Amino acid sequence: MSDVTYYVAMPFLIDADGSPVAGAAEECQSSTAALRRAEILSRGAGHIGAIALSRSGDPMTGEFGDATLLRKFGNVPQDLTAL
Repeated sequence: MSDVTYYVAMPFLIDADGSPVAGAAEECQSSTAALRRAEILSRGAGHIGAIALSRSGDPMTGEFGDATLLRKFGNVPQDLTAL
């Protein structure tokens, strides 16, 4: 099977300790849809920001490359490597 690209929008919230944490990721149909959804999520109640990203790979083998950040919205941590 050939590579497939997934597009994702993911909000960020503040946990009980006051640290930013990633919320539930939402799969989107395209990069444009992920960008729109991330912008909307960044303004949601309790959210401090959001990101739009993409990731490509082969779902049959489970081999995926690193995620590519499309854009940040709002107050998102600089270091996203832990995601």
